[in-house]
Amino acid sequence: MSTQYWCESAWVDGAVASGVLLTCDETGTLTSVETGIASAPTGAEVVPGFTLPGGVNAHSHAFHRILRGRTHGDGGTFWTWREVMYSVAAKLSPANYETVARAVFAEMLAGGYTSVGEFHYVHHTADGTPYGADADSRAHAMERALARAAASAGLRIRLLDTCYLTGGIDTELSAEQARFGDGTIDGYMDRHASLADDFATEFPVGAPGESYVHVGAAIHSIRAVPAANLPRFTELSGPVHVHLSEQPAENEACQSAYGTTPTQVLDRAGVVTTDLSAVHATHLSDEDIASLGQARASIVMCPCTEADLADGIGPARELADAGATIAIGSDQHVVLDALRETQGMEAGERLRTGQRGRFSPAELIASLTEGGAKSLELPVGSLEAGKACDFIALSTDSMRTFGSVGEQIILTATAADVHTTVSGGQVRVRAGVHTELGEISELYAQAFAALGMENAGHA
Repeated sequence: MSTQYWCESAWVDGAVASGVLLTCDETGTLTSVETGIASAPTGAEVVPGFTLPGGVNAHSHAFHRILRGRTHGDGGTFWTWREVMYSVAAKLSPANYETVARAVFAEMLAGGYTSVGEFHYVHHTADGTPYGADADSRAHAMERALARAAASAGLRIRLLDTCYLTGGIDTELSAEQARFGDGTIDGYMDRHASLADDFATEFPVGAPGESYVHVGAAIHSIRAVPAANLPRFTELSGPVHVHLSEQPAENEACQSAYGTTPTQVLDRAGVVTTDLSAVHATHLSDEDIASLGQARASIVMCPCTEADLADGIGPARELADAGATIAIGSDQHVVLDALRETQGMEAGERLRTGQRGRFSPAELIASLTEGGAKSLELPVGSLEAGKACDFIALSTDSMRTFGSVGEQIILTATAADVHTTVSGGQVRVRAGVHTELGEISELYAQAFAALGMENAGHA
């Protein structure tokens, strides 16, 4: 049986269209997209306002959401923030991480995202022992927890299985990092292959609308994977993500060890290709920009996190002009608001250059949707037959959006204006409430309780 949604207006083929009828099949895949339909056919759900393809969150660390509002008391740096992050990572188990991730993924849907790239590195038990090493646990238990959480929320996930071998260049993992590592590059490759095989059986990929769990790979950073190991990633097919030049200290350490920038270390290893997604890419040389652009790599900008951690403002416009694809991520989830995150990229560009309109509204929409779809290699990002029926609908008559002209609403709306989120042809969130999981604040109450933490606002 088919399902139909009649949208008052929608973003189709790079333009605003009126009277858009979306039809999807039982797998949640779009079978037709018709424009200029004056009224809703019998049985079609009416979607008021402005409909966009579902936002693609191309960079997430789900458990970092627990840090929101808890790291601002004494300033500090990225490196002091990281110590607080490690303390939360130490609390995670497969059971409580599934509870945490379910809340985070539900909030993502409410915030305008229908797909996520989960950059996951908490692989093992607290002392580094792999799950499944004894009869009391199952292999890939943490990864399975994330996959189940995403599937239960109805959020499409590319689980980016992350390689994390060293605590810094020529530095062993610390005790806090023990659960991130696989010992050697062979250890990572073996575990990654096993994960992919297990997930192919447990979470089979079917038609676009029903493909909720996919596996990809990630290099945590040049700090965490020795240069000699990087060529091994050319053996893998599909997307490879990496934290790149997020901090000046990372560049300085790389220059000292390898005599060049992190981008050029990756390029020498053959990893800079169209399948690569460089996350942050904040502190780049002109040569780095040219290399990433020539390769048609993806760049995942995370403006709210980059501002929160005082990372800096990356050269998004220059990268796009060089040929790279720009995508959007929420990283540590300072906010889970696809609109604010996208607006943040343009705001950063204006602040660093003194120029307005660095990215047009159409380009911003493309970064949030098509750019993320390329980065994660998912069948989403546009409203067209053959793609998943994933979309968000924005109120056009709120106090924030009233009077916005066409696609310029991308610069005025926030998550508060996302009145409906659909993925796989099913309504997941209405008016901020998950249709199956309920009030998202209650999901967070369960998550903090599962971690043995209180709501600091009521402590």
